Amino acid sequence: MNTTIDLIKTQSPLIHNITNYVVMNNTANALLAIGASPVMAHAIEEVEDITMISSSLVINMGTLSKSWVAAMEQAMKKAKANGIPIVFDPVGVGASNYRTQTALHLAETYQPDVIRGNASEIMALAQLSSNTKGVDSTIDSNNAVDAASTLSRKLNNTIVISGATDYIVTGDKIEEITGGSAMMPKITGMGCTATSIIGACVAVNKDIHKGARDGMEIMSKAGEQAESKSNGPGSFQMNFIDALFQLT
Repeated sequence: MNTTIDLIKTQSPLIHNITNYVVMNNTANALLAIGASPVMAHAIEEVEDITMISSSLVINMGTLSKSWVAAMEQAMKKAKANGIPIVFDPVGVGASNYRTQTALHLAETYQPDVIRGNASEIMALAQLSSNTKGVDSTIDSNNAVDAASTLSRKLNNTIVISGATDYIVTGDKIEEITGGSAMMPKITGMGCTATSIIGACVAVNKDIHKGARDGMEIMSKAGEQAESKSNGPGSFQMNFIDALFQLT
């Protein structure tokens, strides 16, 4: 049976990322390393066309602006109408009223197939907490599992909580992924990279929960392998891309 990695390498799915300025290069290289094809198109004039030729849509609201939110909505609406999987990263939700209201609107209106965030972001999205510090979590991942389960049932989707232990939650179905590396939080955009990797996995998996789980397992395994060869965050970032490329 083909693994998710095999399917990505064989099918080379086109992953449409409407993401933030900080992580475009990181996430594009990560997708290329595992065999997917990234496209980073955010102009409202073309997002619908690009979405229609893509295998999944990744929405990341790290650097918000009015025009980008409009483009996100156009793309999500088109993806939803055509059965194209949507993966949503509510970066920093809870840090500002604008960010929180945007995240709530996108999540409730378009009900993404997967939402990935850290514990603080997931709890803020579930409106159970506003205790967030930018993109960094102030809450351990295990403390957000109940919120994730509630949010999953409300939106009929899969919620992924990133942390020292990752949780993949679909209603009452909860799986854990351990491993990774303590260096990962020291590099900008690793969570955003995880979201894009999940985008590639759900592009080749009809089982959304499995795709989300496989995406986080890929991140964990690559993180472990990169750490064994790294002296610090700089070399880790390079070795992480190599590890993604070498995964089987």
